Amino acid sequence: LLGFLHEHKVRNHLWLTADVHYCAAHHYHPDRAAFQDFEPFWEFVAGPLNAGSFGPNPLDKTFGPQVVFQKAPPAQNTSPFAGFQFFGEVQIDGQTAELTVTLRDLDGISVFEQKLQPA
Repeated sequence: LLGFLHEHKVRNHLWLTADVHYCAAHHYHPDRAAFQDFEPFWEFVAGPLNAGSFGPNPLDKTFGPQVVFQKAPPAQNTSPFAGFQFFGEVQIDGQTAELTVTLRDLDGISVFEQKLQPA
């Protein structure tokens, strides 16, 4: 899929991941990767909505991930009452096309924000 996107010059793609049971922002870049036929991209992780929290596991190095942010519980399968539940919000500015991803905790407080300019 990443090779196809690169070959067809599809840019400005990102990945939103929910079922991972912790909160994170990962940046992937071919300069750090074993597989290099792709454009750099972001992955934003938020979850779970109401389940045990755990993770993260070590990231696979195939696509050159860099952990830019992560928030996870101190122990595996932490109860939802422990406060490690997250959700994400995405906004696109109609004038500039700037995209803002905000990762929030259960109280709606921002724990991470990333602004992305279109390429």
